[in-house]
Amino acid sequence: MGKNLQDHLMFRPVYKVKNLKSLNGKINSLFGNLLIGLEYIFNQSGPMTMGASQVCGFLKSDPSRATPNLQFHVQPISTDILGATKMHDFDGITPTIANIRPTSRGEVNIISNDSRDNPKIKMNYLSTQDDRDVAAKSLKIVRRIMLETKAFKKYEPEEYRPGIHITNDEELVRAGSEHTQTIFHPVGTCKMGKSDDSVVSEKLKVHGIENLRVIDASIMPNITSGNTNAPTIMIAEKASDMILNK
Repeated sequence: MGKNLQDHLMFRPVYKVKNLKSLNGKINSLFGNLLIGLEYIFNQSGPMTMGASQVCGFLKSDPSRATPNLQFHVQPISTDILGATKMHDFDGITPTIANIRPTSRGEVNIISNDSRDNPKIKMNYLSTQDDRDVAAKSLKIVRRIMLETKAFKKYEPEEYRPGIHITNDEELVRAGSEHTQTIFHPVGTCKMGKSDDSVVSEKLKVHGIENLRVIDASIMPNITSGNTNAPTIMIAEKASDMILNK
């Protein structure tokens, strides 16, 4: 228990744009925030009605992949640390990119017999060469889309970070990882299965303990190729049926 921790790590490259207004200026302004609030109150529209990202998509890091292994989330804002620092003082967008099939594995460990002590969580992001290779390819794909496609040419995009001067894969991943964030998809620490490292059975019962089940995303042997919300709801629905012997 506690091993096999997996998560989706989101890289957050930032691009300056022209001839296009992002939300940076409005969010940084007291008057702009007032307008955002009024638009929501009177029209139920505007930035306050938007989700965390406005565009989502899936693609392959390379053609040899049978199915997509990358997920985009694009936002009409840019900042150093999402939710903690002000928006940048220029018009910018953040085309985030995440490896949705990471091979890195972390762990959660109890550090004492006092339940009030927080556990030690080691995410171990980018600890495998495969994850670093995929990360480098994903950042270069974003770069090509932003800087080389006709669709963005009129906005005169400029790579603010990691920086167009960085071309070496390892250096690109190192620079890009300075502004990575979780997408809050941790799974796997109570793996379902029959192997020695599994924690629960196919009925979600903890091996070796009577009348105890684990019913959440931690029972996933491998992380899902996308958001974990819907699969977790499915796990709970299925488990409730098993408990009720349906």
